[in-house]
Amino acid sequence: MSTNADLLARRTAAVARGVGHTTPVSAARALNAEVWDVEGKRYIDFAGGIAVLNTGHCHPKVMAAVQAQMERFTHTCFQVLMYEPYIALAERLNAIAPIRGAAKSLFFTTGAEATENAVKIARIVTGRPGIIAFTGAFHGRTNLAVTLTGKVMPYKKGLPATLPDIFHVPFPVAQLGVSIEETLRHLDFIFKADVAPENVAAIIIEPVQGEGGFHMAPPALMRALRRICDEHGILLIADEVQTGFGRTGKMFAMEHYDVHPDLVCVAKSLAGGFPLSGVIGRADVIDGVDPGGLGGTYAGNPLACAAALAVLDVLKEEKLIDRANVIGDMLVNRIKGWETRNDLLPVSAVRGPGAMIAFDIVKDRGTFEPDAEATRRVVQKAWQSGLVLLSCGTTFSTIRILVPLTASDAVLQEGMDLLEGALAAG
Repeated sequence: MSTNADLLARRTAAVARGVGHTTPVSAARALNAEVWDVEGKRYIDFAGGIAVLNTGHCHPKVMAAVQAQMERFTHTCFQVLMYEPYIALAERLNAIAPIRGAAKSLFFTTGAEATENAVKIARIVTGRPGIIAFTGAFHGRTNLAVTLTGKVMPYKKGLPATLPDIFHVPFPVAQLGVSIEETLRHLDFIFKADVAPENVAAIIIEPVQGEGGFHMAPPALMRALRRICDEHGILLIADEVQTGFGRTGKMFAMEHYDVHPDLVCVAKSLAGGFPLSGVIGRADVIDGVDPGGLGGTYAGNPLACAAALAVLDVLKEEKLIDRANVIGDMLVNRIKGWETRNDLLPVSAVRGPGAMIAFDIVKDRGTFEPDAEATRRVVQKAWQSGLVLLSCGTTFSTIRILVPLTASDAVLQEGMDLLEGALAAG
């Protein structure tokens, strides 16, 4: 039987160093919000495959849908021989997406493909090159997506240059000293100094930043962006790769706002662990690309589309969007109780809509001074005690919780007990 150490040694010898890893643990099996490693140790999963498992590991309805599709066929390439799961999924998403008017969808495999294709659509339809993104944003690791990403370490380190015609403005975060007014002032500077608004194809924004630290875009910012886009003929792209499908207490995070995007990027929890991404958008925008200009050999794989249809059923049948809000309240109340405890590391700024919850580890109680080293130790202590946990943020000091929405109260509380233990001072 392989051990974690054996597999780590083999990984080090065989796998590219640039593919990072949070733990030295190798999974053997998983169910709902629990994982067992190759040595039989049990872990509670607060990472959810980085927001991929809103419906948990191996949900029986998702697994049954994939098994049934697998017995029919696994691949034809949709551009060659179309199939119903792709069409049915597009119909379902078009009906529920936060798009004003008629919508259409198309599918890919990864989140980066979704963001790249949304930008591609925007550029083709508008005939303009410019794209506005935000500091702290994460839109993927491929060449265009990493240029959109507003975080140098570790995603852009060593790149001699990134692509042109992409500009970043500060994302408003109160504890980092960035206001909405400052964000909009910088956008105005860009329009005056770098690119005229009539040469900008799109503004792309995460409603809640993922890798950037789970900071939610203020409603006033979304309204201002929608106004600016409408005034100058710019498209508004919502990157919902991490926020979609119930995580924030809404089906889509854009439902927290009173404005609508033109294009929405989706992936991660869309297919319950099977690789699938997509772009949903205004029909008149998406149809601005000629046939053959979009797609991919594996794009919208039939197994993944079958899984996604089952995921949408599970979200509705098990009322997981409501459950996200219950989980969020439970987590926030527990974390707030830690803020005044001297026997724990100082924590600050608990935040997040629904079950997309995060908090910062700081050097001194009552301040916002980040403690990246302490955060690293907490993540390490957590997995050593049986809790899979992730950090994030531009200062590397944010603990984020992405537990499956199907997790029981007992498992949630057990996980929070383990997190509290990892925060113990000393």
